[in-house]
Amino acid sequence: MVLTELEFYKEQIEAGLDRFLPSASTAPALIHEAMRYSACGGGKRLRGLLTLLACQVVDGSWQAALPAACALEMVHAYSLIHDDLPCMDDDELRRGKPTNHRVYGEGIALLAGDALLTQAVETMICFVPTGLEKNYWQALQELIKACNTQGMIGGQVLDLSAEGKQLTLAELQAIHRWKTGALIRAALRIGGIIGGGDEEALRALSAYGEAFGLAFQITDDLLDLEAETAVLGKTTGSDLRKQKATYPALLGVEEARRHAGLEIEKARCALEAFGEKARLLRELAEYVLQRSY
Repeated sequence: MVLTELEFYKEQIEAGLDRFLPSASTAPALIHEAMRYSACGGGKRLRGLLTLLACQVVDGSWQAALPAACALEMVHAYSLIHDDLPCMDDDELRRGKPTNHRVYGEGIALLAGDALLTQAVETMICFVPTGLEKNYWQALQELIKACNTQGMIGGQVLDLSAEGKQLTLAELQAIHRWKTGALIRAALRIGGIIGGGDEEALRALSAYGEAFGLAFQITDDLLDLEAETAVLGKTTGSDLRKQKATYPALLGVEEARRHAGLEIEKARCALEAFGEKARLLRELAEYVLQRSY
């Protein structure tokens, strides 16, 4: 099973995060403890996994892409900390435990998110495998673009602005291509760049990432409606309470599920040129439709 095979890579990402993040005893200890609270020991590690698998699919080694995979996970953790703050979504649970600001207070949580973002950049600069300096410089540019106002931050702005409004499908897709999809697409491109993939390979990985990211967001919207808090690891029903723009709200549950399936089919088709080398990426896409958290 794909999940069993991916456990090895998840373990490597966890070990890498422990290595690349400052220890909890490094002064000032409180901020490093807060960073580790959200970045270490939990989560699907999806973005990191996609980075490692994309590197391998273009014949690179997962070891070469590990610092980048950990940087992606730091950025994702930063985005979750900020997303959970009272000024944003005001959530109490994340990954089955109290959100960062519930434990450390809003000020430290805000700084922990900021620190994780800058630590991600430092990791991409200071832990570059020998001979891959040019690849990592190009990969870092991809990461920055994905986080910027034409990526994740821009998507969050659009999402906040859309609360309580009726959107078109095109407007909703635009939000999630930036808010969720930009970092997922970047994870795949970064892995491909580090692995030395050519332009054709990067285009295929980009297409896979765009479809994968959209399907992932649709299933996330569905889980917020249908999953149990204990299984999902975060409070369910929050999208509805906050009048968030979601796929089920716009299309209905069954039509949203159909759209997710169509996007996964696009993702699978994008991998055809890679053949058997893309087996894990293909199976990971299938997992998106079946996931329960």
